[in-house]
Amino acid sequence: MAVRTSTAAATGASRADRVADAALALLAERGMRGLTHRAVDEAAELPPGSTSNVARTRQALLELAVRRLADREAKVLGLHEMPATDSGLPAMVDALALATHRALTRNRELTLARYELALEATRRPELRAYFDATGARFRDQLSVLVTALGSTEPARHVLSLVAWADGLMFSCVAGAFGTQVPSLDEVRAGLRELLDGMLGA
Repeated sequence: MAVRTSTAAATGASRADRVADAALALLAERGMRGLTHRAVDEAAELPPGSTSNVARTRQALLELAVRRLADREAKVLGLHEMPATDSGLPAMVDALALATHRALTRNRELTLARYELALEATRRPELRAYFDATGARFRDQLSVLVTALGSTEPARHVLSLVAWADGLMFSCVAGAFGTQVPSLDEVRAGLRELLDGMLGA
C-alpha cells in the first residue's frame, strides 16, 4: 500500500521537510517498525540514500520527525490563533476546542504519528528529552492564558487541560471511541465544563 504523504511535502518543501513528512506518514500508517530509511526514500519519492544524507542514524531520523511534528502541530493547534490574554474565557474555549477538533479530524494522521513517537520516547531517553522540549511552547502559552483567566495553580491546571485533550484524542483516534468522533460543539462543551470547574467561572 502506498503511503500518503502530507501536502506539506509538496513541491517547494525542503528535502529535510519532505523526509520528515514521509517519516510521519509512515509512522501513522505502519507504526515504528515500518519506519526505515529506505521506506522514507520511497514514500518521499526521493532517490535511494536521500534520507541517509539528511538523517544518517535512526535517532537522527526520529529527531527530525519530532521537529517537523512540532512545527506542524503548532499550526494544527493554532498557536498563532490563540486569543490575547484579556480576551476572556469564551475566546479561550473556542480556540482550544478548534485545535482539539482539528487533531481529531483532518489531522488524525498527525495525531497517530505523535502517539508512535511518544511511545518510542519512553524507550529512548535522548528522544524523550527532545520530544518534551518541543511541546514546551504550547504548555507555556497555555500557562499564560490560564493565569490571565485567574488560575492560582497554572501548572496543575495546564496539566489537567493537556491530559483532558490528550485523553479525548487518544480515545477517539486510537482507543475505544475511534468511530465516535465528537463534534466541535461537543468538544467546546467539554472544555467549558472543565475550565468552569477549574476557575470557578
